Amino acid sequence: MTGTGSDPLRVAVLGTGAISQVVHLPILVEREDVDVVGVSDEDEHKARTIAGRFGVRRVARDEELLGDEAVEAVVICTPNHLHERLAVAALERGKHVLVERPLALSPEGAERVLEAGSASGRHVLVGMYHRFRPDVAALRSFVAGGELGRITSVRGLWLNRATPLARATWRQRPEEGGGGALMDLGVQALDLCLWIAGFPEARRVVAVTHRGDHAVEDSAGLLVELAGGVTLTVEVSWALFASEDRRHVRVLGTEGSGTVPPLEIFKQLGGRPLEVTPRQPRPRGGEGIFTNAYRREIDNFLRAVRGEVDPPPPREQVGLMRLVQAAYRSAAEGREVVL
Repeated sequence: MTGTGSDPLRVAVLGTGAISQVVHLPILVEREDVDVVGVSDEDEHKARTIAGRFGVRRVARDEELLGDEAVEAVVICTPNHLHERLAVAALERGKHVLVERPLALSPEGAERVLEAGSASGRHVLVGMYHRFRPDVAALRSFVAGGELGRITSVRGLWLNRATPLARATWRQRPEEGGGGALMDLGVQALDLCLWIAGFPEARRVVAVTHRGDHAVEDSAGLLVELAGGVTLTVEVSWALFASEDRRHVRVLGTEGSGTVPPLEIFKQLGGRPLEVTPRQPRPRGGEGIFTNAYRREIDNFLRAVRGEVDPPPPREQVGLMRLVQAAYRSAAEGREVVL
C-alpha cells in the first residue's frame, strides 16, 4: 500500500481549516514525491475553494477518501472530536495516519487509535511539530544526557494574543473542541515540556481554569508533580494582551538550566555557570521556525510511510490525555487529583 521507486505517495487531507491552509497543503503540494489526491471538509464550498487554490483535483467526503484503495496515507486536520473516529477508520482501511493533536479527546480514545494502528500494521503519528524544532531537540539532548544534572522543575508558557471573535468556532464549542485553551494549547505545551523532560509519569495535578465569553475556558494554570519529584508548571491562554504570542519553556536542574526560545543553556563548570548554548542551523530561505518544524514533521511521516524510518507508536499520548483529563477534573472539583 505504499508508493515504490519514483511513484509519488498518494495522500488525502481531511479538513481544510487554517492548519491545512498554512502548513500541510503548501508543504505537501510542493513535493514531487507526493500526490495530494483529494481533500474533504464538512463545508464543501470551503473545500472546493481551498482545493482550487492548491491545485487539488478532487473534493470528496471523508468516507469516500478513506474507502479509496488508491489513497495510501491521510493527514487529519479536522476539529478535535473527529480525530479518533477518522484515525481508526483510516487505519482499519490500511492507510497511514498523521493526525493533528490531540490524538483523541480521552486516554481511552487514544488507546483505541493505538490498537487500530497495531492491528493494521500502519503508522500513526501525532502532529506535535515542536519535537522537530532544532532548538527543542538540542535542549532535550542536554536533559537526556544528564548534563543539567537532576531535573527539578520544568515550566511552560503557551500564551496566544487575544483575538476578538465575531462568532464561536469549533474551538469554543466543548462538544467539538473537547475543551478550551487547555485542550487547544495545553496539549501542545504539556507535550513539549514532558518530551523535553523524557516523559516522566505524572503523579498528581492541581489545575485552575478561567472562562471568558464562551462556553469553554480561555486560560488555565497547572501544577503537576512528576515522577522523581520534578515540578511541572504550565500556563496557557487565549487572552494575552501583548504585541505577540508568548511561548516559552524553562528547565532547571541541579547542574544547569536551559530555555527555549531562544535556545540558551548554562552548565556549572569549575564551580560557576558558563553558557554552553550550541549553534543552531538556520531554516532554509529564511523560513520561520514554525513552518520549518512542520516541514520536518511531514517529511518524517512520509519517510515512515515509505518504510525508510520506523517511528514508535505514540503511546505517551495516552498518559498525556490522562493528565489533561485529570486537570479538567481538578479544575471542576477545586482540588488536587492523584493520577
